[in-house]
Amino acid sequence: MRIAILEPGAPPRDLQPRFGRYGQMVAGLLGDAFDSETFDVRRGAYPDRGPWDGFVITGAAAGVYDPEPWIPELSRWVQETAGSAPMIGICFGHQLMAEAFGGKVIKSPKGWGVGLDTYALNTAAPWMDADARTMTLPVSHQDQVVEVGAGATVLGGSDYCPLGFIAYPDRKAISLQPHPEFDPAFAEALIVTRRDGPLTREHAEAAIASLRSPNDCRTVGGWLKRFLCER
Repeated sequence: MRIAILEPGAPPRDLQPRFGRYGQMVAGLLGDAFDSETFDVRRGAYPDRGPWDGFVITGAAAGVYDPEPWIPELSRWVQETAGSAPMIGICFGHQLMAEAFGGKVIKSPKGWGVGLDTYALNTAAPWMDADARTMTLPVSHQDQVVEVGAGATVLGGSDYCPLGFIAYPDRKAISLQPHPEFDPAFAEALIVTRRDGPLTREHAEAAIASLRSPNDCRTVGGWLKRFLCER
């Protein structure tokens, strides 16, 4: 399957030699059965007209409300492309898709969410495990979706992030705030870069400790692969 990964951001430069870029992390999550190509949308790179079997929009340090010209360009691309093939948004991708489809994103007054977060699942879509009730994944964000547009289904969320897992059935699209593509070692290294600002040392250490617990990255990665294979 031919998958286009749209990359609107990158990890801190000093972490890239060890962990790679976000597009590489997503490609690793999907595995060898998917032929992935990554596009740096900040530089104006977008997939050609296809055929593509699916699209994934990765995380980024930017906020969807930032005055960067590539952000409304990416939003227009999402609006125009949605429905042509399955589309997945992760973190920034989740937020951008929400805004593109009529929702709202803000910088949350709750502060930063880091470490592992457990989401309660409201419903199990056909590409999920039928008995799934929760999913526990690394998170790294302050911005949050606070309103969804018409036609959206909230699949799950947490007390910290209630609208963290959303489906758009009419658009063949889903999005999630957490990071199933993050290795816990990368999530920890990212937290360390933010220790003593913007995170407090106490907050950072608690988040790092949480990463020692089991996670559902492999399971959710399987869900995303099944979603991309839906027709």
